[in-house]
Amino acid sequence: MASLISIHNCRVQDLRQVYIPEVSWQMNAGEAWLVIGANKSGKDMFLRAIAGEKDFVPNSEEAHVESRFDGSTEIVSLERAAALIEEERELDETDYMNRMDEGRTGRRFIAEVLGGPDAKHRNVPLPAIASRLETLPEVKLCGVEGILERGLRYMSTGEIRRTLLCRALLSKKKLLILSDPFAGLDAQSRQILLEFFQTIVGRQLRAGADEDTTRIILAMERYTEIPETITHVLEYADGAVSFCGTKADYEKLLSEREAEKQKTRSAEKSALTDAFNQITLDTAALQNGAGENHIAGEQTLIQLNKVNVGWDDHMVLRDMDWSVLPNQHWLIRGPNGSGKTTLLELITGDNKQVYSNDVWLFGHKRGTGETIWDIKKHLGIVSYRLHVEYRMVGGTDLLRVIISGFHDSIGLYEPPTDTEIAAAKKWLALAGFTGREDESFSSLSYGEQRAILIIRAAVKQPKVLILDEPCHGLDEDYRQKILDLLESIAETKTTTLLHVTHDPSEALPCEKHILELHPNEVPMYRCITV
Repeated sequence: MASLISIHNCRVQDLRQVYIPEVSWQMNAGEAWLVIGANKSGKDMFLRAIAGEKDFVPNSEEAHVESRFDGSTEIVSLERAAALIEEERELDETDYMNRMDEGRTGRRFIAEVLGGPDAKHRNVPLPAIASRLETLPEVKLCGVEGILERGLRYMSTGEIRRTLLCRALLSKKKLLILSDPFAGLDAQSRQILLEFFQTIVGRQLRAGADEDTTRIILAMERYTEIPETITHVLEYADGAVSFCGTKADYEKLLSEREAEKQKTRSAEKSALTDAFNQITLDTAALQNGAGENHIAGEQTLIQLNKVNVGWDDHMVLRDMDWSVLPNQHWLIRGPNGSGKTTLLELITGDNKQVYSNDVWLFGHKRGTGETIWDIKKHLGIVSYRLHVEYRMVGGTDLLRVIISGFHDSIGLYEPPTDTEIAAAKKWLALAGFTGREDESFSSLSYGEQRAILIIRAAVKQPKVLILDEPCHGLDEDYRQKILDLLESIAETKTTTLLHVTHDPSEALPCEKHILELHPNEVPMYRCITV
């Protein structure tokens, strides 16, 4: 069978270190590969080497690397989406304008690979083809026709991912690496992406080695929503290949592993709960307002009265009434772009339209003299926005990231106390980061960064813990540990959860209240109790 990529007895490294000591792998025409592995397993470094971002270095004279995709590979991932938003924030010129700088639109961003100006020249006219992007099959295949005029900063995570995918397709790169493409997508977006994948990979499976067609490698943290067209699986664990073979054989192996895991599941969950309970006792003095968390009676934590939020002619939230009482744990769901993140940012104060609406937090109306710090001391937050902000100060070590949760700051700007240091080490150990407190936040994988931010949000036992797609990028082990931890937090009855997720398997037993957002309907939301 004709080879597309052939690697024999090489290592993956850069100028700093060796990441994978030995790689031997071949991708042939007529195959569709899934590369899978936990956070820090070696999977990401292998893929970055395939894309030319890291080096394959021979281990012997017989070693070789041959690829038909040299210089023509693109990775589409959560990491790239976050980097794109970072770039938009760095280019934001709102402070120099008499209006909000919406930044690049989807149309302008996609047009950059069609002869358009780059990000730093976004006022230069676009090429003629930009005006007819809607007619291009790649645009239709990715389902982005309706968001071409929207600023990248105003897109949901799923919309940004599909825009990145569309741009990668139009770039005419010969190999696309799709990393966790279904994470954070609603059912409709997942279906669009699945159909895209089936279409492109169907062509790939039929094509010969020399045919000019786009090829795809799928990469996942967890074995879920795997398209039928996948034929082979390459798994990494601890910096080495732990499986290489057909999808059927891999599924048989997974079944055996799951049976073994179930034998210890109950004991592991119980141990985590016990460890969490001990930590909260040991660190009670540092928990911000922990003594105040036992709110008298049924005092409302959050109250929205006839709230309306939007920009230009686009209404995101319309005439919304909603209240949250202590220990009413809410699951918030709705399609990409329906307003879930906007709703949460009204609560956190990251959306300034809160001041033109009737929004009450912890018994106080927003805009009546309270500071953002008065609000945030009662909140724990895990969100895409926070993740981007922390990536922009990514040199902070993990110990200081956790301690910053006690201070509600991005980074730490005062010397930590001995008590804070001891507490942070215990929280890091709970999350599986024992002995890694000196590592920098930027050195972690995207999923590990997410796990750290969840711990940071939980340390002070806030009155309200806001979780906007908290399990993005987490591998199966981290995901289960985090979900168990959130369940333990809810059981303390001191913290109320507001949880956004598109994955039904991530809904927690404690989430008896559901807020569904239905854009373009009247009313645009429904409250359900289960």
